[in-house]
Amino acid sequence: MQAFGELCGATLARAHARSGDRIAIAAHLGGGDSFDRALATFAEAYADQSERDHQALVDAVRAGRLPAEELPTA
Repeated sequence: MQAFGELCGATLARAHARSGDRIAIAAHLGGGDSFDRALATFAEAYADQSERDHQALVDAVRAGRLPAEELPTA
């Protein structure tokens, strides 16, 4: 799953990088690190939300509110 996520992220980044004028985008972002900090803050908040969502899923399965089956391992 990690490799899949990395591949998807790299593909999306390349698609976005080619979708606009890189010089204009760089000029818009400026030379500071405010965009970098905002992106990192968003990523951390998104990761925290993903962890909460996963825990809610696990709790719902354990409580019987959501049916789930374990897949056989290879």
